[in-house]
Amino acid sequence: MKKTIFKTLLFSLLITNICYGQYSSEQVDSIMGYAMDKFNVAGVAVAIVKDGEIIHSKGYGIKSSDTKSPVNNHTNFAIASNSKAFTTAALAILVEEGKITWQDKVKDHIPEFKMYNPYVTENFNIQDLLTHRSGLGLGIGDLMFFPDGSNFTIDDVLSSFQYFKPVSAFRTQFDYDNLLYLVAGEIIKRVSDMSWEDFISERIFQPLNMDNSSPSLEAIKNKSNLASPHNSADGELIVLPNFEEMINGAAGGIYANVDDLCNWMLLHLNKGKYGKDLENQLFTEDSQNEMWKIHTVTDVNRNPRYNSHFSGYGLGWGLTDVKGNMRVDHTGGLPGMLSLTAMIPDLNLGIVILTNTEPGGSAFFSSVGLTIMDSYLGLDDFQWIEKNYERLSARLESGDEVTKKVWATVAKANDTHIVSEDYIGIYEDAWFGKAEVFMKKGQLWFKSHRSPKLNGPMAFYKANSFAIKWEYKDMNADAFAMFTLDEKGRAQSIKMKGISPNIDFSFDFQDLDLRRVNNN
Repeated sequence: MKKTIFKTLLFSLLITNICYGQYSSEQVDSIMGYAMDKFNVAGVAVAIVKDGEIIHSKGYGIKSSDTKSPVNNHTNFAIASNSKAFTTAALAILVEEGKITWQDKVKDHIPEFKMYNPYVTENFNIQDLLTHRSGLGLGIGDLMFFPDGSNFTIDDVLSSFQYFKPVSAFRTQFDYDNLLYLVAGEIIKRVSDMSWEDFISERIFQPLNMDNSSPSLEAIKNKSNLASPHNSADGELIVLPNFEEMINGAAGGIYANVDDLCNWMLLHLNKGKYGKDLENQLFTEDSQNEMWKIHTVTDVNRNPRYNSHFSGYGLGWGLTDVKGNMRVDHTGGLPGMLSLTAMIPDLNLGIVILTNTEPGGSAFFSSVGLTIMDSYLGLDDFQWIEKNYERLSARLESGDEVTKKVWATVAKANDTHIVSEDYIGIYEDAWFGKAEVFMKKGQLWFKSHRSPKLNGPMAFYKANSFAIKWEYKDMNADAFAMFTLDEKGRAQSIKMKGISPNIDFSFDFQDLDLRRVNNN
């Protein structure tokens, strides 16, 4: 206890001196050490660019709790959805080469592309792929690649949208999605005759000297400096397997390090120019402005600390204003891998933070990122680390209470009236394919035919509902299965939803409509 109090006081003394942009590597080190301990994060890398220079680029902690090997500024992490901005930059290059326009209809490049109604299909353009305004719900279709290891293809993705049900009118509401970025990756492939991965490597990584970064896990030949993902939900750091390849990397496939990402941030802060004397140009200022223009409006965070007036999504970037300055940012998340890229162009400032632990990683990068950003905005210490730690703890505790009550109900439930044979069978969803309910070791069991990690025992909960405890443990994704029965008490369909209120939105069980296909 005394040790914790001492560390908190020491950190407070050091952080007090961080104001008005007066920043040192020693102070960054202090923030990292304190926050990593607070959020139980295994490894971190952080870099800051200011006024065209890299002023800090360093690794902290360990790549793996198994090997204890240290993180450095060249350690690669999965940057997940921070890959989206690379996809939009690639498209900007193709626009400038005259191979596409931002307003090109997707169906003109991918004739088999079909949305949920003819009007949307006819009018869906390339920018609609990038701006989360499709009318479809949050994370729609992500079960095609969450969890990893499924066998869905780009053809499955292209055919899936016609089956989804919209939740809002086309181009009227922000709902974050990943699948449409995979379609954007396919646009790049068809227009350039290069895979998305090859295009990113040759047209972006190579010119920017991002020599140690990779468009995919598979493309990393030497994995000796690769961070491993971790889960720390129970207080102990557990190494997770690396997330297997997606259909393409356009939504979240890149592995990169903070040293290389400094070049990426400097490119954007220099409006598409790069090189020693900015003699080269990857894309024009007009393209930069298009990527950093609000295309979809989102709710403004009215925190008076930043006096923000607008908020929205550009092309692969989130946009808002803080104290009269535009902030451009994006986050990324895969199991055990969380990241933040944030820039304030008016201050010529960029910050990138990569972590290899959840659930604390997102609260960690948010706290550290805001602490560093505030110092350059001339703001006082807001104790972001303490505040976000309290919020994270409350959220996790609340979620745990919900799930504990569910499993307590399961343990007490009287399932003697359940006739297992009434539920056994094959069920099929139009986009997700077949799932099976069967007996295994005297218990009902659920498994997806196309996503093999989604399998696990089913336990009676209430009425016609069961709780599924997946064998997959990389993320907290246990789910309810709710059956509808016919007049004879025989199951005809299944609806699903996550049990925990903290479940990642990519586990979009609620979008499934599984209907019995064998009626023997």
